[in-house]
Amino acid sequence: MEKIRINACTSNTHKYRELVAILGDDFEVIHHPIELVELQGNPLDIVNAKAIEAYSKLKEPLFVEDVSLFFNAFNGLPGPYVKDFVTSLGAHGMYKLLKEFEDKSAIAICNIAFIDGNNRKVFTGEVKGRIVEPRGNSSFGWNAIFEVEQQKKTFGEMADDERNKLSHRYLAAKKLRVCKLPLAIIDTQEFLLEYYKR
Repeated sequence: MEKIRINACTSNTHKYRELVAILGDDFEVIHHPIELVELQGNPLDIVNAKAIEAYSKLKEPLFVEDVSLFFNAFNGLPGPYVKDFVTSLGAHGMYKLLKEFEDKSAIAICNIAFIDGNNRKVFTGEVKGRIVEPRGNSSFGWNAIFEVEQQKKTFGEMADDERNKLSHRYLAAKKLRVCKLPLAIIDTQEFLLEYYKR
């Protein structure tokens, strides 16, 4: 069977490798390390803006992704700004922020936006967990401080193939993988309204 060719726009090679592994042999994923503007706003606005910007540069069907990490004790922060928190504080610093709070629950969300010029759709994956003292491999983002609910292991303690079968990125990419491409026409405003009703 002929592979589906799809462009992945991310400057993060670790994310790219994970997405290739998750999407599997049915896809030929072409890496484009394009730097995209990191807007402020809600996660869906951010990923949609990144998709539009990437398409304006590449002019080919593509996907982008954006990850958020929500601390319930902080009313959702750092949310879509988690990259800035990791850069400034590191994973251990983020753990220390939450250390004195009783509620250490958190939600990791990955939004993948696919765009082909006429159509655009967002696929969302969500994993619940809690923030713990760093355990396991701490070389990538906040993996070592996010303990997956009911797993009792952090993403940092998991082998790549284990993490790639249950992560927020996996859940979003799985929806992209089973979607019929090219997409049917999507009314983006209607999609956003439906999303926020959840």
